Amino acid sequence: MAKKAKIKETVGIDIGTHSIKLVHLKVLHDGFKLLDYEVRSTIPAGMEYATSNLRPERFAPVLSGMLSSLKINPKKIKHLVSSIGGDDISIKQIKTIFLPDEELESALFFEAKKHLPINGSDMILDYQVLSIEEKTNNMNILLAASTKQKMREHSDILMSTGCVPGIVDVEPLGVANSFIFNTFVEEGVYILLNIGAQRTNMVIYGPNAKFFSRDVPWGGYHFTKDVMTHYEDFTFEKAEEYKLEHGLKKDSKEKEISLLDITEKKTEEELALEIRRSLRFYVKEAGNSDFRKIYIMGGSAKLKGLPEYLEAQLKIPTEIFNPFTNLEMPEKFRDKQDPQLALALGLAMRLG
Repeated sequence: MAKKAKIKETVGIDIGTHSIKLVHLKVLHDGFKLLDYEVRSTIPAGMEYATSNLRPERFAPVLSGMLSSLKINPKKIKHLVSSIGGDDISIKQIKTIFLPDEELESALFFEAKKHLPINGSDMILDYQVLSIEEKTNNMNILLAASTKQKMREHSDILMSTGCVPGIVDVEPLGVANSFIFNTFVEEGVYILLNIGAQRTNMVIYGPNAKFFSRDVPWGGYHFTKDVMTHYEDFTFEKAEEYKLEHGLKKDSKEKEISLLDITEKKTEEELALEIRRSLRFYVKEAGNSDFRKIYIMGGSAKLKGLPEYLEAQLKIPTEIFNPFTNLEMPEKFRDKQDPQLALALGLAMRLG
């Protein structure tokens, strides 16, 4: 508690493929108060984009503008938590024999090379001891790794805005933290889907369950491309507008997009298929199939019909995640509880 009292305000920054999400919280004695937030695209409105064409230099000017509009002086931020994700991060729960602290880190570096697909010389490793089993004295450890280049690129973005990089988390842990801080659960396993522009980060978490995470290569961009496949005269911008208005549901004048007879699977079908495969793998690895609920968050979480579709396909109750449950909210924010802020809030709520 002493450590918590020292931190008066906290900033969480989620730098995504398509947009940056920033939240500014005040730390209270028993929780947090939302001071302000902003979501800003890093891509010009209406532009069709591919990740291969996007340059990392676009992030810093956008982030600088956000800090300015929120009246946050980057040099005065005392507690900043940001995140990295994508192909250059890896996370895995492992079990190992008990080792004292002074031996653990070096031993885990060699262990990580067996489990995580990142070249050892380029690896940055962090870990957390989750539990020590009484009978066997084995340790359950969560390993997280990234590359030095990824960390340099991320730090460069922050420093070019005047921010001093603070805690840098991996996205799956930020997603899990958002869930932990805003949901009370005692048992069971929960599936968290952070649906971004180009990919969906899937996290499987439970208080007593094995941690699992993987990226699924389907996101909001692919839903928009589905609309363009059907309506060949639609620009990317018009398809984006149509998607936001109609989602997966029927338009009174058109067939339901999801049921169109085309050879390729629709994005929602691909997404459900990948989730189902991951759940099968998890059951085999963890021996646990006590799936209680799917929570969807991220920029495409509000796509009309998506929760219902996933629930019907996967036979698991599905709902949009509310990351504002345990926040004190000023009145002006009460009708703007956006699920795409889940990761940024999970980062900002991490105090240690």
